[in-house]
Amino acid sequence: MIATAFSTSRLTLLPLAPLYAEEMAGVLADPALYAFTGGEPPTVDALRARYERQLAGSGRADEHWLNWVIQAGDELIGFVQSTVTGSTAEVAWVIGSAWQGHGYAKEAALGLVDWLKAQELRIVCHIHPDHSASAAVAAAVGLSRTDQLDDGEYLYT
Repeated sequence: MIATAFSTSRLTLLPLAPLYAEEMAGVLADPALYAFTGGEPPTVDALRARYERQLAGSGRADEHWLNWVIQAGDELIGFVQSTVTGSTAEVAWVIGSAWQGHGYAKEAALGLVDWLKAQELRIVCHIHPDHSASAAVAAAVGLSRTDQLDDGEYLYT
């Protein structure tokens, strides 16, 4: 399975490439983005190396890593990703702090979920109990919180 470009009404989702690392390092530079997931803002070199690893994939025949950067107008604003194992796609999204509050996460996640459902995949995600913005995005794409906690995050199906 290969990530292909697709668009929503305001966004273009482009398959990940190392050439996006420099611009994305700026998008991901706010330490507040890591409040629920841990970690810290990546350097350009670290992000480029991460993108190369993600593009190489897991090495497992039954697992596919699909990654897109999100473009609004002429600038990158975040990313979406999915790990596909069998018939299940686990999704995640990140919108840079400067672009939050404009519905971009919801729009990008809806586009991603539609793209994945066209591949006949079941959609799931994990969200920190205190991350109300991501919980709202999950609800908007039709996912419901379960009582299952995995590494401190609720499973949404």
